[in-house]
Amino acid sequence: MTVLRIVLLLVFCTMSAHAAVQADLRDFAYQQKPGARLPAGEVFRDASGREVQLGDLLRGKPAILALGYFSCPNLCGVVRADLYNALAQTRMVAGRDYTLIALSIDPAETSSDAAKAKSIDIAQYRLPGAAQDWRFLTGSAAAVGAVADAVGFRDRFDPKLKQFLHPAGLVFVTPGGVVSSYLLGVGYAPQDVRLGVTRASTGTIAARALPVLLLCFHFDPTTGRYTLAVLKLLKLGGALTVLLLGGTLFLAFRRERRAP
Repeated sequence: MTVLRIVLLLVFCTMSAHAAVQADLRDFAYQQKPGARLPAGEVFRDASGREVQLGDLLRGKPAILALGYFSCPNLCGVVRADLYNALAQTRMVAGRDYTLIALSIDPAETSSDAAKAKSIDIAQYRLPGAAQDWRFLTGSAAAVGAVADAVGFRDRFDPKLKQFLHPAGLVFVTPGGVVSSYLLGVGYAPQDVRLGVTRASTGTIAARALPVLLLCFHFDPTTGRYTLAVLKLLKLGGALTVLLLGGTLFLAFRRERRAP
């Protein structure tokens, strides 16, 4: 086999493997669906254990939807904390300007888990209207799945690690229960949160946000870094990219040397 064929084979294998790594990760990115309607008839339980219909929570004001789970050791708490910090600077009032819906994607979590998470968050972030209009919800797998499908949220549970792999971000919903816009990743600017709420309040359907793939899985919120398992996957993607670039440069160099 000639050197050229070896390099071409290396480039082909590198491209295929790199694409496979990227595709595996992209499966868990938000599949954004601006204009999609949330299933208003789905029933959940709030932090007090009371049954609530999703449509009743959306009626009359825009909502900020944060999908995650309350026992999450990774990014879910960071998402909520970043949102609270941004909300504090906007001076918006829960119940007057917006409703926050923190929905657990873990069907095993209960109202007591929601109550505990809400109590901790409110104690740390004393924002106006939070006690009444920050709604921490749990529900059945079918009910949660209906909401997740409506907003394009994907997740997978790892039974060995007892963690969910899922994307980080927020969804802004109109008073009529329609997806208005997205904020993806973490580190939300106050003006972006305010804009999301304002758009939703007027029924505006925004364009898709720039894709940001930040996964809540093996992430250490105390260091802001991914743990070894995910780092290996990310490093593999980087190494394959380097190999691809090297193979391309090698071919270009050979062509240049052969040129008359």
